[in-house]
Amino acid sequence: MSLKMFAEEALADFSTTAAISPSSPQLAAAMLEPLPLAGARVVVELGAGTGVMTRALLEALPAQATLLVFEINRRFYNYLKAHFSDPRLVLIHASAEHLDLELRQRGHHEVDAVVSSLGLGLMSERERQAIFDRLLPFVHDRTVFTQYQYIHALQCKNGRLSRLDLRPLLGRYFASVESRLIWRNLPPAFVFSCRRTPMGGHRDTKKHSRNRLIGHH
Repeated sequence: MSLKMFAEEALADFSTTAAISPSSPQLAAAMLEPLPLAGARVVVELGAGTGVMTRALLEALPAQATLLVFEINRRFYNYLKAHFSDPRLVLIHASAEHLDLELRQRGHHEVDAVVSSLGLGLMSERERQAIFDRLLPFVHDRTVFTQYQYIHALQCKNGRLSRLDLRPLLGRYFASVESRLIWRNLPPAFVFSCRRTPMGGHRDTKKHSRNRLIGHH
């Protein structure tokens, strides 16, 4: 899909695209770097768009892995269906709010990694909570969840735009929340990598969090 086509879809339905251009290779690499992909069995991608990260995931995953991709935007879903034929890929035209049902009906009870490109700032608090409440039962001690957020970090709340800090939001669900800033993307974006506390231990997001700035090379 060309940049022009992506922009047309963003203008037509920004609520399901949540982006103005496809993710850069640098952003995709940063999203995948923390994930335990070499030994992964089940990986979930939320909001695949035109498949930049989908392609990178398929290149990194072992032959026996399964990649379940949720894409609610019909045009993007049709594009992915036409351009990806990997037998490890399961395309799901459904909201991430239904991920628990979709996983269980396919016989999956754990996920090893989750890549999220969802526009969390465009969602209501109810929608965000529903997604994480449905995801967390599938997360084990070694699971890693990554999420990116554009540097301007806007959210729509009560009909008004305001800044959204994802760290406290993610800290409600994960004990370890780390972030890095990727300049080589349009626009620049933070990448958050999140883990749950092993064995149900105490959650201390300050102890386990850090920031890194990644510039041009």
